[in-house]
Amino acid sequence: MSLKQQLAEYRAGWFKRVPAERQAIMERHIAQLRDGLAKSALKVGDRAPAIALANAKGQIVEVGALLQRGPVIVTFYRGGWCPYCNLELRAFQQALPEIKAAGASLVAISPEKPDDTLSTAEKNALNFEVLSDVGQRVGRAFGLVYEFTDELKSAYAEFGLDIPSKNGAEEWALPISATYVIDRQGTIIYAYTDADYRDRADPAEILDVLKTTAAAA
Repeated sequence: MSLKQQLAEYRAGWFKRVPAERQAIMERHIAQLRDGLAKSALKVGDRAPAIALANAKGQIVEVGALLQRGPVIVTFYRGGWCPYCNLELRAFQQALPEIKAAGASLVAISPEKPDDTLSTAEKNALNFEVLSDVGQRVGRAFGLVYEFTDELKSAYAEFGLDIPSKNGAEEWALPISATYVIDRQGTIIYAYTDADYRDRADPAEILDVLKTTAAAA
């Protein structure tokens, strides 16, 4: 089953489980992001900001060093508590041999603490770098981070989610789920920045970008 099919299947179940009024809050939230933040996110042709973050073991990973070897896929996810994120991360893990064969590296970034990113990496058996952006400096540099409204805070509380506690920072804020491919010169050559957290970039599409880039080199 493709990632898109898995996401659609989970989404269908979500609509059956979640009360209509809470669904409406989430739909309003997504619409607001599309009108605002999604338009400010970095796009194809933009220069990627520098990324140097701690991985799940507390070691600093510099994406600039990875770029010396080839393109880098950078995917921003909300946290290990997000089922859509876990489906996406597992799909990237399945595609990892082909990503490496294309000469590229992959890193995933969330605002969670390193201990939580370690749990996410272990739970999903991930063999790529999972980085911790506590305070969301990198997410903000990419133009991806949004602040929660009071209505959204209440909705997440009903889901049993305390986002400041999850992120280790005293803020109700998350990045939109976004995936980029950065070429060796540090330029963004692919950007998926849909504000709907239930939709994600398809690894197969990203592999096509990597193959096209390699063919043109």
